[in-house]
Amino acid sequence: MGRQKGEATRTKSRPSSSGMAASLLSSSSAAAAAIGFGGYVGSSRLDPSVLTSSSTFDEASSSFLDVDREVAQHLKRLGRKDPTTKLKALQTLSALFKEKPGKDLVLAMPQWAFEYKKLLLDYNREVRRAANEAMANLVVAVGRDLAPHLKTLMGPWWFSQFDPVHEVSLAAKRSLQAAFPAQEKRLDALILCTAEIFVYLEENLKLKPESMSDKEVALDELEEMHQQVISSSLLALAALMDALIGVQSEKAGCDNGAAEPKRVSKARATAISFSENLFSSHNFFLDFLKSESPAIRSATYSVLKSFIKGVPQAFNEENMKALATAILGAFQEKDPTCHSSMWDAILLFARRFPDSWTLLNVQKTVLNRFWNFLRNGCYGSQQVSYPAVLLFLNVMPPKAVMGEKVFLDFFHNLWEGRKPAHSTRADRLAFFQATKECFLWGLHNSSRFCDAPNSEHHFRFSLVDNILVKLLWEDFIGSNNQDRVSKASVDPVQCKTQELLNVKCPMSYLQDLGKCIVETLSGIYTLDPDLLSIFRVAFQETCLEMFQQTENREITAEKVEKAIRFISLLEQHSVQKNQSWPFGYLIGPMLAKTFPVIKSLDISDGVKLLSVSVSLFGPRKFCQELLVHVKEVPTGFFLDDTDKELDSENHMGLFKDTFIPWCLLGDNSSSSARLDLLLALLDDECFSKQWDAIVSFATKQEGSEVNPQSLKSEQLVVLSMLLEKVRAEIIRRKGRKDSIHQHWSNPENWHHELLESAAVGVACSPYPCINSASQFLCAVVGSSSEADQISFVSSNSMVQMFREVFKKLLAFIFQSSFSTVTDVGQSLASCTKTIAVEDVGSIRTVDMARFALEVLGGSLSCLNLIHEEIGLLSGILASVFIIDWEYKFLSTIEDALDDESKDKLQSRLEVCGFWHDFRMKINDQFWRSLNVDTKKRTRGILIHFVRSTIFQEDVLNVNQTTSICCSCILEVLHCLCHDQDEEQLLLDQLLTKDDSWPLWITPDFSTQKASGSLKFVSVIDNLISKIGISKVVAGYDEHTLSSSLKEPVNVGITSRAWVAAEIMCSWKWPGGSAVASFLPLLGAYAKSEDCFLLESLLDAIFNILLDGALVHGQSHKQSSFDIFAALGDEWEKIEEPFLRALLLYIFTLFKNNIWGEDKAVTLYEVLVNKLLIGEATNSNCLNILPSIVSLLARPLCTRNITSGEPTKDTEVILSGEKLMQETAKVWLQRILLFPPLAAWESRQVADMVEWFQLFLACYTVNSRSGRKLKLERNASAEERSLILDLFRKQRQSASLFSEAHQLPVVRLLQAKLMVISIGYCWTEFTEEDWDYFFLQLRSWIQSAVVIMEEVTENVNNAITNSSTSQNFDVLQKLEQIVQISDTSPINVAIHALLSMSLFCDVDCKEADVDNSNHLPTDRWDSIRDRILEGVLRLFFCTGLVESIAKSHSREAADIVTASRLDHAYFWELVASNVVKSSPHVRDRAAKSVEFWGLSKGPISSLYALLFSKAPIPSLQFAAYFILSTEPISQLAVIKEAASSLDGDDAGDEDTGTVGVPSERSIQLKEELSLMIEKLPYEVLEMDMMAQERVNVFLAWSLLLSHLLSLPSLSPERDRLVQYVQDSASSVILDCLFQNIPLELSVGQALKKKDMDLPPAISEAASAARHAITTGSLLFSVESLWPIESKTMASLAGALSGLMLRVLPAYVRGWFTDLRDRASSSLVESFTRTWCSPPLIVNELSQIKKAQFTDENFSVSVSKSANEVVATYTKDETGMDLVIRLPASYPLRPVDVDCMRSLGISEVKQRKWLMSMMLFVRNQNGALAEAIRTWKSNFDKEFEGVEECPICYSVIHTTNHSLPRLACRTCKHKFHSACLYKWFSTSHKSSCPLCQSPF
Repeated sequence: MGRQKGEATRTKSRPSSSGMAASLLSSSSAAAAAIGFGGYVGSSRLDPSVLTSSSTFDEASSSFLDVDREVAQHLKRLGRKDPTTKLKALQTLSALFKEKPGKDLVLAMPQWAFEYKKLLLDYNREVRRAANEAMANLVVAVGRDLAPHLKTLMGPWWFSQFDPVHEVSLAAKRSLQAAFPAQEKRLDALILCTAEIFVYLEENLKLKPESMSDKEVALDELEEMHQQVISSSLLALAALMDALIGVQSEKAGCDNGAAEPKRVSKARATAISFSENLFSSHNFFLDFLKSESPAIRSATYSVLKSFIKGVPQAFNEENMKALATAILGAFQEKDPTCHSSMWDAILLFARRFPDSWTLLNVQKTVLNRFWNFLRNGCYGSQQVSYPAVLLFLNVMPPKAVMGEKVFLDFFHNLWEGRKPAHSTRADRLAFFQATKECFLWGLHNSSRFCDAPNSEHHFRFSLVDNILVKLLWEDFIGSNNQDRVSKASVDPVQCKTQELLNVKCPMSYLQDLGKCIVETLSGIYTLDPDLLSIFRVAFQETCLEMFQQTENREITAEKVEKAIRFISLLEQHSVQKNQSWPFGYLIGPMLAKTFPVIKSLDISDGVKLLSVSVSLFGPRKFCQELLVHVKEVPTGFFLDDTDKELDSENHMGLFKDTFIPWCLLGDNSSSSARLDLLLALLDDECFSKQWDAIVSFATKQEGSEVNPQSLKSEQLVVLSMLLEKVRAEIIRRKGRKDSIHQHWSNPENWHHELLESAAVGVACSPYPCINSASQFLCAVVGSSSEADQISFVSSNSMVQMFREVFKKLLAFIFQSSFSTVTDVGQSLASCTKTIAVEDVGSIRTVDMARFALEVLGGSLSCLNLIHEEIGLLSGILASVFIIDWEYKFLSTIEDALDDESKDKLQSRLEVCGFWHDFRMKINDQFWRSLNVDTKKRTRGILIHFVRSTIFQEDVLNVNQTTSICCSCILEVLHCLCHDQDEEQLLLDQLLTKDDSWPLWITPDFSTQKASGSLKFVSVIDNLISKIGISKVVAGYDEHTLSSSLKEPVNVGITSRAWVAAEIMCSWKWPGGSAVASFLPLLGAYAKSEDCFLLESLLDAIFNILLDGALVHGQSHKQSSFDIFAALGDEWEKIEEPFLRALLLYIFTLFKNNIWGEDKAVTLYEVLVNKLLIGEATNSNCLNILPSIVSLLARPLCTRNITSGEPTKDTEVILSGEKLMQETAKVWLQRILLFPPLAAWESRQVADMVEWFQLFLACYTVNSRSGRKLKLERNASAEERSLILDLFRKQRQSASLFSEAHQLPVVRLLQAKLMVISIGYCWTEFTEEDWDYFFLQLRSWIQSAVVIMEEVTENVNNAITNSSTSQNFDVLQKLEQIVQISDTSPINVAIHALLSMSLFCDVDCKEADVDNSNHLPTDRWDSIRDRILEGVLRLFFCTGLVESIAKSHSREAADIVTASRLDHAYFWELVASNVVKSSPHVRDRAAKSVEFWGLSKGPISSLYALLFSKAPIPSLQFAAYFILSTEPISQLAVIKEAASSLDGDDAGDEDTGTVGVPSERSIQLKEELSLMIEKLPYEVLEMDMMAQERVNVFLAWSLLLSHLLSLPSLSPERDRLVQYVQDSASSVILDCLFQNIPLELSVGQALKKKDMDLPPAISEAASAARHAITTGSLLFSVESLWPIESKTMASLAGALSGLMLRVLPAYVRGWFTDLRDRASSSLVESFTRTWCSPPLIVNELSQIKKAQFTDENFSVSVSKSANEVVATYTKDETGMDLVIRLPASYPLRPVDVDCMRSLGISEVKQRKWLMSMMLFVRNQNGALAEAIRTWKSNFDKEFEGVEECPICYSVIHTTNHSLPRLACRTCKHKFHSACLYKWFSTSHKSSCPLCQSPF
């Protein structure tokens, strides 16, 4: 049962490998033992032929002992039953036969002969193939030594040649050829072994299935093996007889002497003798013909054929009848594989024994079976059987069959078996070939079937009528004749045929059938032309019937198609065979008969038949046939002499009087076919007259002469169809050499004056019939395809036509509701002076536009034929674009219109839509075909229109206008600009300076101009984003710039630097801005380019902006720009456009490293040189210089320092930094000459402020490099000394002047000076300096605190004192409250906060600096805490304002958040200082807010900032930081009112409480519970970086951090864990893994740590590992902003990792519920690879560190095996439990097993094991806690505490409570949680044990 098939079973009877050694012993005893009973040697048997005597027995034993032991071993293996063993043994033997010498292998031949015989009968084909391959190698190796064994091997060897498996037989043949390469040698071998082969084959034929194998084999396998052996043996017998019995004649001519023929004759005699014996002993092989196996029956037919051919004497009177019945009646054989040999046997038997037909009932035995064979399509052997049918007819004796009837029956049955819908093409061809040959054979051999004198003629006519006409022709054409159907219903064969007619046959079937009919007709004509009369009559009747039938046109059309196909086949045969009978005997008479009917009934299908016939056989033949046979032709054209060729006059007269009036009769269903006939009747000799007659007739009016100016619609349609057909035929014949139809070769042959005048007249008509007129013009002019540019009019006429079309286009344009469209129309009309456009109504203009559209749509490519008319052509093309663009305008404003306006515009919008579709279909090839002048003029018109639209059109809104205009320009670029020069010419036209644009580069400025200018800039910006800056601004295409232009040479490329300057000065425009759209593109372009043109472009832009800034420098308000603030927030404060653009431009280039230090030095020198004009100061330069210098300070001073780092004079100073130091010292010395800041008065401020700003600009602070501020540059010792002097000068004068009277700018400058002083000179500060520093900082920050607290109180009062009805008033009031009117205190506070940040940073370094002036630590701490407490009050104020506003409405909260963004940098600095505050400062600040008594407290304010709708990232992180750290964290998560004591500590409980657990649930803060409980379901559908998703992640971060901070096994922790399990949705885990794109790693195995992972997964994995190791999420939250996919993945990974550590059972429950196997596999792989290893290490470490050990309990840890062994002993009992952590812990449950127990019952052992499993698997925390709880549980149990009857545990596995609730009846105590679950699931409140009410 467990052993596989073929597996060996070792028993005592089977020798082991030592048996091989025993067989090799040379002693006689060993020999005796080697050869056992039955001739077996070991497991291999010797051939019986070698065991004939004792001597041979001894020789065999000794020879076997001499066999190579390796060969012998594998020969033994061939006796195994298992095919795999046999195959391996054969493969090994085959290799050994190649390697071993032949002499060694000869010894193994007897054993091989026996095994070879057995192997050839094996069921496995691979075994048989391998046996023959091994045989080939063996015979090659032994060579001539094969001879002694040949007779033994030859029988099976010959048998194997005929194996049914091709691969096996091929291997056998190769092996025989390897032994006997020459064919003569192989025949000699057969002659030598004739008797042995016959004996072997006879043995095979006697085999029965049950005797096929001596091993247990399935019965079906035995049956199949038996069939294979019998069929192969029969085939081998047949082949052997053919080879030997016929060998005498082949060998008769040999010159080898007399011995050779004697051997041959002897072999032949032997073969005949054996054959006769086999023939008689096997019942003439008739029993094999009854076999169920087709292979056996087929082989039997082959054997019978060999007997008929070689041993005919075996057929005698005794067996002839039985054999004749079996062979001639073999047509009941249904298997097609047998038919080839069957036919061979039948034909040979019938030819050899013709008298055998008389011995049987031919009708019953032969013919009936033969008819059935034919009716069934030869049972699938068509390609074999049909060629043999004619041979069978030829061998049928005439006396044995009845003449005509037999032949007709034969054809009917043959025809019935054709199966047209299901046969293959090859089968059909064989069938039709047999049908044709048999039919013609019947006609030729009719005398064999006819005895009477006239019966032969009757037989032939009958055969043609019944077979050719009623079967073949009706099948081809399809018959609807009711009489024939009624007759056919009587005849079952014809009834079957009629059913087949209704079957849809493939076209190839009809083609093959038609060829069969035509070839049969040709054969009939050759035999007797009179026989065609029957078919001719039927053919004519068929054609007349299908034209006279009017009921079903579909059937008629189908029959006509078939008739046309038949006529085509006749024409092909006529050409191929050079025969004229098809037209003279069939086609001509048919056309003469059907022409009157077709003409009178005007049948389109009939006309088509005429047209095809004329095309195939020529118009002259056709007309001659009509004139000869048709009496209805006009008088004077009738011909009596049929042999006379038709002359041109008669042909022309018939054409003109008969065919032209009929074919041009009008527009109906047959018009197209009549026109085809008319064109087919044209010939070269009369073409000119014929075409003139056609055109004259077509343009003639009723009762008048030719008048092409006033053609009717019907005439236009007919002319259009005619010309289109002419054009199509010209194109079809293009490139052909046709000497007969030369009029088709030249389109000019078809020109006609009447056509031209008609075309011009139609185009000029004011009321054209739109469809027919446009169709006619398109037909005259040409097609829309460039390949079909065939025109039937001259170029002058064409120009007139298109001029009229353009006129109609302009009329439509003049009716537009857009002024710019009508203006461009007037411009086009005035430019084209020859066109005068009348004022017509709107309805007519719509019709005109439709007409023009159809004309242009049908003749577009012909516009190139009028390329010399540049004005006309460009006007038409420009009009097409303009109407298309008007469609865009109308579509845009359609939604904004009322219903009445929509109705008015509907028809125009529809027509414009058609023009839009038309323009979109024009391909690039057409645009490229236009000449240069046309494209240039068209571009000019279109660009003028676009500019007019931008500056003048006011119907559309700004965004719509700019978007449409940009797309219009792009379309013009795509269609009309095909190289760089054309693109630049268009852009030059677009950007041309005029009165409308540019605004800033030219001095004249107006408000109207400004509006249009911004729209134009928006268009340019959109254009740049589409095609790039290189084309629009640089003036070249970087992709086509040659290498020579990348070097500074004099080239003609001119940049448009002024365009870039204009765009940046415009600053903001609809849909974009310089900051957001233009400059990023400019920076990207500059980084990607590397050529001298770029440098010159950037310098040109800088020079333009600098010159503009200097000119307008007087208007710049310097105080509005803060050099210390973040630049992104300060750009808007610069009002002067040039300076703002210049600063942003410089900042962008240096930020992107496009410009470096060298460029900064150059620019700095240029600016400094412009500052002084001689001794005087350039005030404009002074106004703009500070802001520029602040930007240049960064690239100039590349060696940055951190705040507070002392610098040494010995440091290497770079050139830029040195230059700045020198100038800064000069400016500092100048400022020291100014009076103190406190003494400044308003009239003295102007110049001094600018110089002070310039000095400050040299010492900028980088506030964007993280939360730690950084100084931008080094300051020399002299600079620091001067700065300190300036600082002390201000300190010393502070007490002399009142701060209340100081100017705001003075306080701001003081604050900025404080930042520089603390940054560079803090090490030199004295105590007085520090006092002044802290005094100013506290004062400035306190001023901001007062403002913000006032705002907070006002907001609180406004919200709390409002009602719902006053919502609008509250919002208005709220907007006024939050707006800070005087922002100067905020600006000053910004720099105070900067100073505070620098102070906090340098304090960290104070201990490392040797400075006697440093501040004492205690005083430093107290002062810093007081200042930071003020900063925290600012922080809480902004949170309180938002929290209070949010309690009112969302709109109110939006107002607050929007006002906060106005001072974003201020709040960022507040947040950075909040994070640096100490816990006691935070606690004091929170309590002061609580004492404030507002409607919201500090926690609410923090949550408001954390979950703000428009958050500032730094405030968000600061709020999270305070909420997650002491002391606020203890109050931030749990709602105080909901907190309760644990059930265990609640004292005596009310045991009567039913249905409620004793442990009260906790509640989270409202803001937190909303995120934890509800939002995850909504977040699942949100974007991966949505703000709500971020908020949910932050909420869970707070919850997990708080949970981790709670003590293990504390009641608070247990209740919080219980809350998570009961209330928190596990959907959060789905959200987390949405942000970790594990699907990206499907192709990369996550288990391979060293493989590079996608960035997001790598971030998540690293964060998860870090969170598990540290137990903190702060690192991930801190790096969350700005929100990106990687940062979100990092936070998600950290959350998942910490959740695995803190809530393992919770995560495991979610994982178990996953139904998507792919997702669960990815999650498990991620966890197992990145999370489980550190988790397992952490768990094992905690267990190892835990203090479990006491006298009863011990724990040991195995880190290598990830196992924990817990040993519990009590008294004389003990138990060892093993806890195994899985590789994917905790997703997979921990396994618990009992290794050893002592003195414990099996029940208790299972209970203890189960309890440990429950504790470790349900533990949401460390495993050490679970083990500790389990130990406590059993301690309680041994102490006698009663276990809970529900969970069978003393301590609850989840909340760790004891059983407290007792039943009043049975007194059993239960856990409250267990009892609650019992009540909930059982839906009753009775005791689980006693069932009494609880």
